[in-house]
Amino acid sequence: MARHAGVSTTAVSKVLRNAYGASPAMQTKVRAAIEELGYRPSAAARGLRGRTYTIGVLLPDLGNPFFADILAGIGEPLGGTDYQVLMASSCNSQAGEARLTEAMIDRNMDGLILIAPVSSRRHLQNVARTVPTVVVGRHGHSPDYDTVADDDFTGAGLVVDHLVGLGHRHIAHIEHRETDPERLREMPNARRADGYRHAMQVHGLADHIDVAATTYTREGGYTGARQLLSREQRPTAIFAGADIVAMGVFDALTEAGLSAPGDISLAGYDDTAFASFGPISLTTVDQAGHQMGADATRLLLGRIEDRSRPTAQVRLSPTLVTRRTTAAPGTPG
Repeated sequence: MARHAGVSTTAVSKVLRNAYGASPAMQTKVRAAIEELGYRPSAAARGLRGRTYTIGVLLPDLGNPFFADILAGIGEPLGGTDYQVLMASSCNSQAGEARLTEAMIDRNMDGLILIAPVSSRRHLQNVARTVPTVVVGRHGHSPDYDTVADDDFTGAGLVVDHLVGLGHRHIAHIEHRETDPERLREMPNARRADGYRHAMQVHGLADHIDVAATTYTREGGYTGARQLLSREQRPTAIFAGADIVAMGVFDALTEAGLSAPGDISLAGYDDTAFASFGPISLTTVDQAGHQMGADATRLLLGRIEDRSRPTAQVRLSPTLVTRRTTAAPGTPG
């Protein structure tokens, strides 16, 4: 490589590391040689000398389209840099998260972005003490890792306020079942369920609180809706804790010969791409997934540069996006 470029091996090293002292002419020579020879530097070898310019991203579920919005945001600040993103899914498993985070650490990744991790705080702190880490979509402060989250409690309240304003009183909620005390304090699904209950109480509708606890999946939405439709007092509106859950509610409504909003109003959460599709037109909450991802990357790059700086907690403000799936009770579909 150095011989082909007509420079020293030290010069090649400087260019590959973007180090100080590599003149524009030297960079041009070396990068031309790289192109001609098809040279690919060893990430493992670079890791032994310093950075590998890789960032690991851990997703809980590949089936939820909201995470694609976060991923798009994660990639945006990396444009024009040498960083590459390597992604894996833990399938909402603590064991899976532990295995994958350890694998990413073993491969000398420069930093990790963990999206809605279900692991214990202790595990997350141990990871962050080993490698710069940003946690997305989970509440709570830590001296070891930065966080980016939506104000899920307020977002749930926006949905209830909207439905009450339309005249609904029998408003049900489909939540992701949670039993772990730590996750009940920190996970977005628990905050949304709390926000729903609080808003119902504020509106004097405590007696109408109705929750189906399933999972944040399409199957979970279908199962939850079936439970709610079988109630003696059927709800006039359903707040699904995520857009993917609302898709399952649509399935259950269609199977029962019902529609939204003609028979039951329906709202989701996330404002995923399909929520705005004409045939769906789902009322939902925009929690700015793209912005969450971009903020997470900027925080991570800052922490890679300075491990000692105080941790930051970014909380985004949600907005309600009203579409055709919500209307006053009894409005023809």
